Amino acid sequence: MKLLAFSLAIATAAFAGGVERSNLYGEYVEARTADVFTGPCFANAEINLMGNLAVFGWRIAKGKFEGVALDGLGVIGVVRASATLGDVTTSAYPVKSVLIVDERANAEQRIALQKFAKRMGGDLLQDVAKVYYMPVDLTVENNNIHSAKATLKAGELAEITTRAIGGGDHICANEEVWYSPLTKLDHAMPAYALNHEYRGEGLDTRWSSPGKRSAFVGTFHLND
Repeated sequence: MKLLAFSLAIATAAFAGGVERSNLYGEYVEARTADVFTGPCFANAEINLMGNLAVFGWRIAKGKFEGVALDGLGVIGVVRASATLGDVTTSAYPVKSVLIVDERANAEQRIALQKFAKRMGGDLLQDVAKVYYMPVDLTVENNNIHSAKATLKAGELAEITTRAIGGGDHICANEEVWYSPLTKLDHAMPAYALNHEYRGEGLDTRWSSPGKRSAFVGTFHLND
């Protein structure tokens, strides 16, 4: 019995030693077609009429995913859901998605970036209709975790530009963060989307949704 237990311990240790760990961190930006920082009256006016479309992206500042170094590379998810994303009363599924992978990545990194996005995006990125390869740039002002000013761009295909939410954006004076970010973050700031566009194929729709309190700027890390 002791021999069996010892053998199982050795096998488990060997298996664990063969699994490449993930340890990486970076910045994140998202925007939707519904306000995420809003009051009940605005949220109720948009629910199941808007907010089923979103663009969200990560830039890995440093680290590896399953042993593959991804320093400085980015990946974007674009989704079309069946209902308002984040609504607790109605399921947003099924969800169709598109991935935009940084063209600077080599073949191994491209695979890792897709796996990373699916890991972080969860069920939102499981039904991928199309994968694009093009430059992905994500810049957060001053690299400050408290900044809400950021730009996410993938060529001419997708773009988000944000700024901080100011006093003039509090229309009903009863606003709050109504929906959570679409992925797990260490820190997130609601932001005003100056620009939010998707011009690609794969989702049977394209959109431009500027001028909304519909964005988040944040930081993430993954360590497992």
